[in-house]
Amino acid sequence: MMLSQDALTRLQEVAVLWSVGSGTPADVIEAACDCLVAGVDSPSLRILAGISSTQGGDSDELRRWLGDALAELSLTYYRQGSREGEDEAVRIMARRLLARIITPRDLTVWAYRCITRDGTPLADELINLDNTYEYVEAVIYDGQEYPAAAAAKVDAGVIAEAGRLVAGTTAEHE
Repeated sequence: MMLSQDALTRLQEVAVLWSVGSGTPADVIEAACDCLVAGVDSPSLRILAGISSTQGGDSDELRRWLGDALAELSLTYYRQGSREGEDEAVRIMARRLLARIITPRDLTVWAYRCITRDGTPLADELINLDNTYEYVEAVIYDGQEYPAAAAAKVDAGVIAEAGRLVAGTTAEHE
């Protein structure tokens, strides 16, 4: 059985990721159900958990009840596309990398696809590193180091950047 704090953390995270287009309504509804199972309860959380996941694509209904449920649980609601939500999503994904839930490459691909260059500046270095992966994969090894060694260096850079993001510091070049 999931502990109530774990369930709340998961609800907060999936809500943030959904706000940046990296999660589904079903993820949010499932996290709301997990909260109820873990003993966390509020009126809006019950309604949120009761939204049909097949109809959960109706973002207006999900958005309406999600904001209320998060407020009742003293969690933060980030409106879709907000800079604050993007910042928090980047930190969530960086923590997942550091916890070895995702790979360095997964993190950079996610940043490139979900945040993009138009998003939060917090993701800029991750997007640059995604481009570096692309370059390393395309390199012709005419006297250059093997791509595996080069990719390992990029991995180390991504891990270092994730550490900075979680610690709240900025990259050295900024």
